[in-house]
Amino acid sequence: MSYKYFIYCLFFTFIFSCKNEVSLTKIEGSRIEINDSLSTDTEIEEFIKPFRDHVNKNLDSIISYSSDTYSKTNGDLNTAIGNLMADAVLQECNPVFNSRTGKNIDVVLLNHGGIRSILSKGNVTTRTAYQIMPFENSVVVTELLGKDIKDLISYLQKAKRAHPISGLKIKVDKDYNLLEATISNKPIEEETIYYVATNDYLYSGGDRMTFFKQSLNTHILNYKIRNVLIDYFKKSDTLNPKIDDRFTKLN
Repeated sequence: MSYKYFIYCLFFTFIFSCKNEVSLTKIEGSRIEINDSLSTDTEIEEFIKPFRDHVNKNLDSIISYSSDTYSKTNGDLNTAIGNLMADAVLQECNPVFNSRTGKNIDVVLLNHGGIRSILSKGNVTTRTAYQIMPFENSVVVTELLGKDIKDLISYLQKAKRAHPISGLKIKVDKDYNLLEATISNKPIEEETIYYVATNDYLYSGGDRMTFFKQSLNTHILNYKIRNVLIDYFKKSDTLNPKIDDRFTKLN
């Protein structure tokens, strides 16, 4: 009898649970606009004010001076601001890399799209570095054979864009056929290992830079490009970058 009773209980439990099943039939949403009409919570505002003031004081501290206004659109195959960024990575990161490996960085390659703001004429602050490089990208140094460096150069030929480079010099004809390419003003040797500094986004294939897949080894410096810029700015009383001959096209 107890066994039958148990079966009945299970049966009726199942029936009633099915009848009382709750299901989602409709979803509604509304847009809440955040603007100046929202009232300020005085207590919260007073709590965060010291922190905000401290951050703004640090961000607005003057660390250098820019002799002109520089934009990534001012130049075809190399720009003054792009050259500044690539040279800053070489100058600031090479001592770190050398102290760890005994080797030197040969080439720097960044991406044109990573420059997110102009460098305005006048005082340069810590905030300037955050505006130019708001991302959390860090520098990595990868080991590439000379034959893979040629794939890197081929990428730049096809891109026809002012991706920031340093240490590498490229000359192409009017149809972007390669005429000459050197590293530290020396011909590129296919079986020689070259140390290329870039950011972790590009190393992972960002902007379709797939040639980094050929890397023999990678060194993570744990050095954000934004911090590279800040350190570089602090060491430079006046910033006066130039468009030069590191990537040129003959007409």
